[in-house]
Amino acid sequence: MSGYTPIRILPGEGIEILDQTLLPHEERYLRLGTVAEVAEAIRSLRVRGAPLLGVTGASGMAIAGEERGAGAAALAEAATELKATRPTAVDLGATIDEALAAAEGAARQDQRRAVLWEFAERALTRQRERDTALARHGRELPGLEGAVLTHCNTGGLATGGAGTALAVIAEAWRAGRIERCFATETRPLLQGARLTMWELGALGIPGTLLPDTAAASLIASGAVSAVITGADRIVANGDGANKVGTYGLAAVAARHGVPFYLVAPISTFDANTPSGEAIPIEFRGDGEVGGFGDERWSPDGGGAYNPAFDVTPAELIAGIVTETGVLRPPYGPAIAALTARNG
Repeated sequence: MSGYTPIRILPGEGIEILDQTLLPHEERYLRLGTVAEVAEAIRSLRVRGAPLLGVTGASGMAIAGEERGAGAAALAEAATELKATRPTAVDLGATIDEALAAAEGAARQDQRRAVLWEFAERALTRQRERDTALARHGRELPGLEGAVLTHCNTGGLATGGAGTALAVIAEAWRAGRIERCFATETRPLLQGARLTMWELGALGIPGTLLPDTAAASLIASGAVSAVITGADRIVANGDGANKVGTYGLAAVAARHGVPFYLVAPISTFDANTPSGEAIPIEFRGDGEVGGFGDERWSPDGGGAYNPAFDVTPAELIAGIVTETGVLRPPYGPAIAALTARNG
């Protein structure tokens, strides 16, 4: 594994992304110079992770200014196109809206183009700063010692910086608290097996891979002291959407007295949505289930149930780590105060 960054912003030209669908076997960067190319990369998970989707969405708006002109109608059309790619992760739409608002302050199209590129670069810098703060606030969480379990991928590949939950794990490991990280495969697209294990190796953290179906028995065995994941949307009452399978881990952890934590920047909070029942859940194609890539092991026919996310109820969450500190129940008042301070 070489040094890597999941996104490179090339003002006036486009972006380069590390194609995450090819990892861990190949590190290939793709140059994206049109809104359609950015939308395809997001939809196909070549670029992924809620915070990184926000940065990519902002970059897509800057690309739209170059490709389609920076008029209000053209930018609004591009924003709609990009937001539709992945509806569950709140960072994507929120950062696109921020980019639009920034561009509205410029009178001429050339000024708007410059503002959009500046905003995209600032969004990436801001995310890296958030990641550092998240890791600092989360490293002393109760239960983050010995061995922990994580689900999906929450390292630098998901943010463009140090990551969210994986950044907390790395900080706790450097502090001598964590000795091992268990990672689920994360079916059906294997983000844990392909990406988290790749990043754990790069960080030098001992990692153990397990099938998603073994996670409940692992927690019940007492082998892990905490479960810690990222989030794609956290709503007003503290319910959190994350990669499908997270809810089950939180429920089993609660059953066995193991703390379950979410780690997410403030940009992932959606204070306008009252509860998890109102979170739009992305469903993906049947072809992702019953095989991987071109390899198929399920017979044709029958269809598949393939939600990309599920929602963990707030009462199962022991704490939510943000860049300003750790939120504790009751989450409603804590989230209202957090978003009011940072709105």
